[in-house]
Parts: sequence; C-alpha cells; structure tokens
Amino acid sequence: MMYLRQRKEVKAVGVPEDFPAQEENEKLDNKSAAEGHGHRRFWKILSFTVGGAVALCVGLLTSVYLATLHENDLWFSNIKEVEREISFRTECGLYYSYYKQMLQAPTLTQGFRGLVYDNKTESMRTINILQRMNVYQEVFLSILYRSLPIQKYLEPVYFYIYTLFGLQAVYVMALYTTSWLLSGTWLSGLLAALWYVTNRIDTTRVEFTIPLRENWALPFFAIQIAAVTYFLRPNLQALSQRLALLAVFMSTFLFSLTWQFNQFLTLLQALALFTLESLDVLPAAKAMWLYGIQTACLVLVCILQFFNSMILGSLLISFNLSVVIARKLQKTLNLKSDEHIFKFLKAKFGFGATRYGLKWNQCVPEVTVTFSCRLQICGEGGLAFMLCCPCPLRDFDANLYLCEEAFGLLPFSTFQRLSDTLLFYAYVFVLLVTVTAAFVVAFQNLRGCGRQQQGKMEVHTVDLTPDTAYNLMHTIVFGLLALSTMRMKYLWTSHMCVFASFGVCSREVWGLLLKCVRLHSPRRISVIRYAVPTLTLLYLSYKFWPGMMGELSELREFYDPDTVELMDWINSNTPRRAVFAGSMQLLAGVKLCTGRTLTNHPHYEDSSLRERTRAVYQIYAKRAPEDVHALLRSFGADYVILEDSVCFERRHRRGCRLRDLLDVANGHVMDGPGENDPDLKPAKHPRFCEEIKRNLPPYTTHFTRVFQNKTFHVYKLSGSK
Repeated sequence: MMYLRQRKEVKAVGVPEDFPAQEENEKLDNKSAAEGHGHRRFWKILSFTVGGAVALCVGLLTSVYLATLHENDLWFSNIKEVEREISFRTECGLYYSYYKQMLQAPTLTQGFRGLVYDNKTESMRTINILQRMNVYQEVFLSILYRSLPIQKYLEPVYFYIYTLFGLQAVYVMALYTTSWLLSGTWLSGLLAALWYVTNRIDTTRVEFTIPLRENWALPFFAIQIAAVTYFLRPNLQALSQRLALLAVFMSTFLFSLTWQFNQFLTLLQALALFTLESLDVLPAAKAMWLYGIQTACLVLVCILQFFNSMILGSLLISFNLSVVIARKLQKTLNLKSDEHIFKFLKAKFGFGATRYGLKWNQCVPEVTVTFSCRLQICGEGGLAFMLCCPCPLRDFDANLYLCEEAFGLLPFSTFQRLSDTLLFYAYVFVLLVTVTAAFVVAFQNLRGCGRQQQGKMEVHTVDLTPDTAYNLMHTIVFGLLALSTMRMKYLWTSHMCVFASFGVCSREVWGLLLKCVRLHSPRRISVIRYAVPTLTLLYLSYKFWPGMMGELSELREFYDPDTVELMDWINSNTPRRAVFAGSMQLLAGVKLCTGRTLTNHPHYEDSSLRERTRAVYQIYAKRAPEDVHALLRSFGADYVILEDSVCFERRHRRGCRLRDLLDVANGHVMDGPGENDPDLKPAKHPRFCEEIKRNLPPYTTHFTRVFQNKTFHVYKLSGSK
C-alpha cells in the first residue's frame, strides 16, 4: 500500500549552506577588482598626462635657456648683419651660406640648380653641393621661409637659429622619453633633462656653433634611440610595433640626411645590436628589422645625394648585408653536415660558423676595404680617409685633424665637471650593476640554460630586458668613442644622462642591490627609487640654480672689428667674380659675407679639395714667391688673405702648428728649439707669410698689398683680373 511521507531534506553535493552569502561576496570582490582596475587606469592616464606636460615644459625651457645664452653672449639682436654672419665661424658659415643663397635666388628652381651646379664654392670647378655636403636642411628651411607668410615679422637668420633651438627642445624631450621608457617613471626623465642642462658645457655646444651638422642630427638620433628602446620592449602589440618601426625609420633617415658622420655612428649601433643578438639577449627578428631600416635609410640618402661614392662604399652597408646573409644561411644550412662547406668559405672568404651563428674573422673588413677601394672612398672622406686607409706618420691631412684638441683624447677635466653634478658617480654605479647583470645573463645564454634554471637564478640576478641591454651596449660603445675622440663626447654625455637617471629610478637595479644585502622588499624598493632621484633633483636645483641665473644675467657683445673691416672692404673694393685664397676657416666667412668665389673651404671630405688646400697653404710654408704665385694662379686666385694668427701661431705646441705641419710635409726643419727628424733639411727660402711683408722685389713682382689691418693682409696677384 502506497502512502505519502515527509520528504527528507536533501543537501546539494558541494554546495555550502551559506551559498547565497558567498555569491554575494564574489560579486563584491569582482566589483572591487573592477574599481581597482579603474583606479589604476586613472592613475596611469594621470601620470602619462603629467609626465608628458613636464617633458614639454622642460624641453621648451631648455630651448629658451640656450637661445637666451646665445643672445646675451653676442647681443645678437643689436649687431649688424655682417657681424651676425661672422659669428657663424668656420664651417658653420659655409653651411649657412647655402641657406642664404637659396633665399637670394630669384626662384626656388634657380636656387636648387645653383646648388647642383655650383661654381662659387671651389674656383675653376663646378661641383654638386647636394652630393658633396649634407645641406638638405638648409634647402628645406629656405623653402619653408619663402612659403610661410612670416617675412615681414621674422628675419631669415632668426628663422634659422630658432629652428635649431627648437630642435634642442625636441632633443631634450627625446632624452626624457628614453629614460622614462627604461625606468617606468617620468621622474627619471626629469632628472635626465636636468642633468643635461646642468652639464651643458659637456652635453651641447649649440649656443655658439648653431649651424653645425651635429646640432641638426643629434635630436633625430635621440628620437631614434627612444623609438628603438620602445620597439625592443617585450610583448608589444602589432600596431605598436609598426608605429615604433615607422618612428625608427623616419628618425634614422633624417639623422643620416643631416650629418656626414652618420654611417660611422649607425655602424657602431649595428655592432651593438649584433653583439646582443649573438648573445641571445636581443630577439633576432627585431634586430633584422633594425638592420634593414639602417640600410634602407642609407640607400635613400645615397640617392638623394646623387649616389655619393662615400655612402656607396659604406662600412655599414657591407656589415649589415653580411649579417643578413649570414643569418639566412644559418637558418637554411645544417652546420654539422655542411662542415666542409664552411671550411671552404673560411678559406676563401674569411668567415666560418659556430653554434651561435656565423662568425667573422676578416670577412667584413676585407669585403668593405675591397669595395671601398673600388669606389675610392679612401680619397673621398676626411674621417673615412683616417679610419679606413693607412696614413704615413707625416701625412699632412691626418695630422691636421689629430693636432686639433677636438680629435684628441677626452680630457680628465670632463669627468671632474660631470662629477660636480653627481652625474658621473650615478652613471658608474648604474653601469657596474647593469654590466654585472649582463654578464650573468650572457653566461646563462651561452651555457644554454633553460627556463627552469633561469627561474632558479631569478633571486640572484636582474632580469635584463632587450631595451635595457641595448642602451647598455649603446652607452659602452659610444663611451669608448668619446674617450678616443673628444668631439664625439656629445653623443655619450647626453646618453649618460639618460642611463644614469634610468638606473637611479630602476626597480631592477635597486632590487638587485637589496637582494645582495638581504633587505629586499617591494615597499623598500619603491621608497628608494623615488627618494633618491627626488633628493638628487633638490640638490641640483639648490647648487646650480643660482649659477644658471647668473649666466642669464651676464651680458656680452660680439666684437671683431678687424674681420668686419675686411668683409666690408671686400664688398666695396673687389669685383663680384673675384677669387680669394687663404685659410679654409676664414674663406667660409668670405663666402657667406661677400659671396666671392673661394679656392678652398672647411668641408674637408674630398681628396681633390685636400690637395688644393695643401697647395694653398704653402703661403704659410717656406717657399719661393714665384712658386706660391704659380700655385695660387693655377686655382684662379686673384687675391690672397694672410692672417697673423696663423703665420705666428702659438695656440698649438711645436709640431702641431700649421707651419710645422707644412714644413715636415715639405721635408723642411721646423722653427724654434726642439728635435727634428734626421732626414729633414733646412729650407732654401724664408717663410712666405713673414717675408712678403718686407716688400722686397721678388715678392712685389708677383704680389701687391691692397689691404691691411692688425690681423689681416690682403695681396692682389699679378696677372689677375
């Protein structure tokens, strides 16, 4: 018989009695997580906005600061136009003259044609300025000035210098951004910018060499470094990678277009990338992209410079092509089974293969030198000539470079100045930590350690990311370059500001140190990475703010009456087609201020120009007047300008004075007490620049003095128009 009974209470398996309350808690947790994520996103956006605003302000303030120093030093707004142009010394005046030439041309087409078929820069010769020199920036600025409705409000010279000072703002913002990307905090960027300004003597010379090529190029190089740093960050989205590559391409192209030394610097960059790639610190695919961009940009510049042979024979192109081919071979060939092939390649071409890829012994140098000799680049580039081609100890051109302080070793006083701002101490500290970490990571990679072993080592080492590793290699390579050649210190010191500020604000650097002393904790790291840069900023502000304000209050004035008198005399008393000979530094000013034709000039990157300059400089050697006259007339010279500051030079030591270099090159004994090589002989004639002032018959027959003041003596050559 069936009957109904009370149902027993059945509990669901795995469901707790307080299930409704737990579900409510989960909802609250999810809501809290969403709110936390929203807060983090808000603070991230706020930090990005504040950091970007600070970067913009710091860049603009630096630009205004440097422009004010330039104005206060020269009283640029009050001096005459000829004095402004004279203030662009040496090659700076030559570059600015092409900007002036483009503005004075009746049309842009005629101005462009005047540069392509130029017969004013070198007498008795038509040269292509766009092929020979990096002056596309002057062409672009002249087009921009003629196109914009600003002629009534802004003089051409101010448009030019304000553009350069504006680029300094871009430069500082790029350094700021690189430091921010590496450290993760914009406080690091602010410290980098302040270090750049407080070490101005060693980080830039824009305020007194405005048109110099490096002042155009270095801002774009800094942008490229920032873009490369961002591109090498791990786990980038596809769109971010494309935008980063576009920024790398544009900045590399503009850097290469604006400076003739671009290929040597990008070669060092390529060597740094190759080293990191070989140690498995850098992803090979990203390195290949960067090699390709470097090569493509240089090829584009080569086309724009009418297939300049110095670029065609570039070491960079040879090296990058070798790397790309080697990597392709490494992927397709079996190293063990094809060992006999590699033995043949090593014997034939100079490279072999290892576990980590193809290894060069003599491949790149031999291929490059062979290619370079075919294109005769040893005769085409001034520094290329020094770097690539063996020079005899008495080579006049090489010694002309090496005797200049700018091409000597970096002086010790530089480190003293950098230490006064704490920059050098911070830099050495960060460098030691990151180099130690790099050695550990490289050793692990070379031993083939797996991810498991890396996980075990994580407690003891810094996780060296590709972007940090690249900047480490960059600062080492360019540091070595700066130590060997003082002129290149501006590449290193600016990046020194970036690298030091990154390390001071870095979680990884402080984390490694705290682990070593067993004091590691996330909170302690956060306190230190913000406290140390803040205290450094306060110290720099306290110590250097009064000095910076004092600099801004110092008022000077440009004063060079002898050069002004010379330029005015040339404009008033010589034909427009007259040809002038003299020192290449002075002649650049003659071209800019007077538009007269020159026999030689300071752009020393051409073999025939170097030979011509050597011949013209016989005016300061011990040569017969008829020989000097014949040499000058062979270049079409009508007038020669002699400078007492060159003839009686005391700035350089014995053996490095221009007259000494000429004497040794001519096989003559040098003036003054001191040793001479045994094969040098006394000259048969007195020094030309001294003897001509006595107005003796052998000299007056060929030369007539037409102008003189305390500094300059101008002589007209017999037989000239």
